[in-house]
Amino acid sequence: MSANFDIDFTVEPSPPLSGTFDVPGDKSISHRAVMLGALAEGVTEISGLLEGEDVLATMAAMRAMGVEVEGPSEGKVRIHGVGLKGLSAPEGPLDMGNSGTAMRLLCGLLAGQDFATELVGDESLMRRPMERVATPLRDMGANVETRDGKPPVKIGPARDGLSPAVHHLPVASAQLKSALLLAGLYAKGETRVFEPAVTRDHTERMLQGFGCHLHRGDDWVSLSGGQVLKATRVEVPGDISSAAFFLVGAAMRPGSHVVVEGVGVNPTRTGILNVLEAMGAPVRRFNERVVAGEPVADLEVTGSRLRGIDIPVDWVPLAIDEFPAICIAAACAEGDTTVRGAAELRVKESDRIAAMANGLKRLGIDVAEFDDGMTVRGGRLQGGEVDSRSDHRVAMAFAVAGGAATAAVRVRDCRNVATSFPDFVTKARSAGLRIEEVLHAGSQ
Repeated sequence: MSANFDIDFTVEPSPPLSGTFDVPGDKSISHRAVMLGALAEGVTEISGLLEGEDVLATMAAMRAMGVEVEGPSEGKVRIHGVGLKGLSAPEGPLDMGNSGTAMRLLCGLLAGQDFATELVGDESLMRRPMERVATPLRDMGANVETRDGKPPVKIGPARDGLSPAVHHLPVASAQLKSALLLAGLYAKGETRVFEPAVTRDHTERMLQGFGCHLHRGDDWVSLSGGQVLKATRVEVPGDISSAAFFLVGAAMRPGSHVVVEGVGVNPTRTGILNVLEAMGAPVRRFNERVVAGEPVADLEVTGSRLRGIDIPVDWVPLAIDEFPAICIAAACAEGDTTVRGAAELRVKESDRIAAMANGLKRLGIDVAEFDDGMTVRGGRLQGGEVDSRSDHRVAMAFAVAGGAATAAVRVRDCRNVATSFPDFVTKARSAGLRIEEVLHAGSQ
């Protein structure tokens, strides 16, 4: 999207949310399907792919390295894999847009190549930390350089190839774990990754779907390098991170009733459901099934009077992308809701702790901010203006807040919503949210 205009959301007080609908394909799974399809032998067919800007950036990177990609067309893509060693040097830097997931995972994938690459992104991504990936990759012999710990990331051929390593992750990060496993495909031996808490396991599941043998323990996963990936079919379920905005919007408004169909309910991603249920929201899973190795269900939420809770620390990695939405639920609950152990939120697309705390205060909610979390004191959302800080999830969270506020809410800088939920406004209107897009001149 052009940088010479911005998009704001204006949301008027709205009736309770209602309706039955689906949400776009899971962003995390879509990224991984494109990458592993490119490294496989044969043609991988993907359906339900998220056609958001983040995933399109990953597809563009694969094309730039010689992979034939057909589509996307209505979520369907065919990827003609080139094998582990079949990628070729791109003509210039690979622009990952706003996608930290794509950049970090590609660091691992590219560390084993015999050509040099450079990864860049938009203004937000160029401020995000990359040493947490670069450092363990260097321990495997990778040639990775950052600029003061941030992009651009320059990756050259490893002088002696990649060596296997045992990694003990300092933080619970699925992106870091996945990058190291992708690098491990090119290492001469076994790569093992220990994590301090359970994180999403889409990479592990998908590697197995492509025929890779790996081993898993309670807090570790390992694989041996040199394995051949075989093309397969991948069906991408709906993204629970996108569904979260409608689940929360319904849960916090008595009289609401929403059903979101075909949502991925991988147990490493269902922290949002745990939180809503603990706050008193009736959440029902039905039509449960397994699709391409991932558990899927339809989710029904009925509006209720929520109560504040202390969110258990071990739920935090299971809901790390849903905390902007959870903060809105907390704002409408009775009593205090506290989250700690969530310092990872400081290094997302924005500092999400600061962004949500500042925005909620502007809407009349009392918030205490900590280094690793916050306490939100439930109250009544007022009208006002908030800054999304170019963060798609912050923007959508405050859009949902606007429907429950006493007066109109204007959410600034929402154009990055297209990275994960291109038709958010259309879906939100279908659920009853009175939302409008306002285009205006932006930075040049």
